[in-house]
Amino acid sequence: MSKNKEGLRYPSIDELLNKIDSKYKLAYAASKVAKIIEREKLDVKDAKSATSVGQALEEIIAGKVDITFEE
Repeated sequence: MSKNKEGLRYPSIDELLNKIDSKYKLAYAASKVAKIIEREKLDVKDAKSATSVGQALEEIIAGKVDITFEE
């Protein structure tokens, strides 16, 4: 099993929390986006991450995902 040299340092949790204000909301959003990436077999251009969750986090940081949470 090969390990990613970046580990959990990329994408940066600090950058992610600037986009979504809660770790719980972030985890929820990332899982929803990752499921869409997998289900629709989307090719995420220029993604550094090999996993769909990592790609989802990259999409969130890039502002390519419109996420609205109900209060």
